[in-house]
Amino acid sequence: MELKATLFEIEDSVATVTLCRPHRHNAWTGRMHTELRHLLEQAETDPQIRTVVITGMGDDFCVGADSQALKGHIEKGGYDSGTGPELANPGYGVAPQFDQNFAFMFGLNVTTIAAVNGPAAGVGFVLACYCDLRFAANDAKLTTAHGPLGLPAEFGLSWLLPRLIGLTRANDLLLSSRVLSANETDGWGLFNGLVEREELLPKVHAYAQNLAARVAPSAQRMTKRQIYLDQHRDVGSAVSDSEDLLETAMTDPDYREGVKALLEKRTPRWGDND
Repeated sequence: MELKATLFEIEDSVATVTLCRPHRHNAWTGRMHTELRHLLEQAETDPQIRTVVITGMGDDFCVGADSQALKGHIEKGGYDSGTGPELANPGYGVAPQFDQNFAFMFGLNVTTIAAVNGPAAGVGFVLACYCDLRFAANDAKLTTAHGPLGLPAEFGLSWLLPRLIGLTRANDLLLSSRVLSANETDGWGLFNGLVEREELLPKVHAYAQNLAARVAPSAQRMTKRQIYLDQHRDVGSAVSDSEDLLETAMTDPDYREGVKALLEKRTPRWGDND
């Protein structure tokens, strides 16, 4: 697929998707949506890629839906996603509840990290929240944005945000659509780290590279799957599933290499453990 609204780079086990419409502050379009899902599918099927970093070009992350697209919805008399039949479905098929826009990110094997380098509004804020991990520039502006447009909370954010930051804080952001800076959320649990803007991408890439060095690929995939499936089941089922996974994992080459590296007091060599 020709990339018109995103950039895609791979370094070792880390892929970086950059939302790239800087002349429109990386505003969201159907084309951007289509490309993001295409790139996540590429990352999902590349055995070398373990983590995908999502960020924005220039000084913005994503300011939400393009204003021209919003106007178009009025003219068409309803919502038009702007996506076509070529829309990829990475992460689908894991659980029925994940087979929806943005929720599919819970079904991905790769770990996703949002590097919120600037304003994240509306669907841009949604995208960051659906990533597994989030880091932000201290001064990045955030807003759910839907209220002043007369719209409901988008893409299940009313389900997700209370789970991230608690009901009281989520109600504030969802009901008011107020604008706040990332540093105002310090201690909320929304971000894994808040840093100066110029430090953001180096910190995120270092985190991703450290993850790849220390954590077995199989463990990274299994643990992500457990986290999101366990949100929808009881504790007994979670324990039972973990025991089944444990039994299988102990026959995997990653387990043998992990134990060997521990005993030899060295860094594991994943992929070189047959």
